[in-house]
Amino acid sequence: MSIAKQINEFKNILPENVKLVAVSKTKPNEAILEAYHTGQRVFGENKIQELIQKYQDLPKDIQWHFIGHLQTNKVKQLVGIVKLIHAVDSLKLLQVIDKEARNQNTKVSCLLQMHIAQEETKFGLDFDELIQILESDFFNEIKKDKNAGVEICGLMGMATYTNDNEQIRQEFSILKNSFAQVKMNYFADNPNFKELSMGMSGDYAIAIEQGSTLIRIGSTIFGERNYI
Repeated sequence: MSIAKQINEFKNILPENVKLVAVSKTKPNEAILEAYHTGQRVFGENKIQELIQKYQDLPKDIQWHFIGHLQTNKVKQLVGIVKLIHAVDSLKLLQVIDKEARNQNTKVSCLLQMHIAQEETKFGLDFDELIQILESDFFNEIKKDKNAGVEICGLMGMATYTNDNEQIRQEFSILKNSFAQVKMNYFADNPNFKELSMGMSGDYAIAIEQGSTLIRIGSTIFGERNYI
């Protein structure tokens, strides 16, 4: 099935409140443009230099999401290019994004990444670490500061890579419950805290069932990844 047909398939099946992030990492501009001309505007990348090149080469109304692990020394290159950073996994990273965004007189939307999978190799915060960030002086300051460089818009997580759908469902449920608690206790008056980024090509249906608002789909749309 072509890229355009796959995009249209997702348009037909996704609930109104779920947005498709087409994960275009390692894919050529031609493939992205095929999706673009079908109406897709949100694309996800996980390599800084590749994202910068694509940003320069491709239409400027594309919304770029950075979905990979982000090192603090790379933040400056992303600010001003990305619409949303999916995987903020430390207070230090959040502070660096805020500083760089202020320097560029802009604001960057961010999701806090939680570790919900069994694999130790995946990044993310546990619930206690998440609460530490939300209880920090820094967070209390940016909540009140209209000129803050970051806005926390939700949570993100990756389930274990497994064929056990019940395990995946339980892990997404943990993330959903964490989101509900955090929303109630820290963002009750903030309508922008609304995103739950979970679900990829192999498990997006379960993620949607568990409340995902952003699904990150690569191989189902573009075919298998090119390892470069």
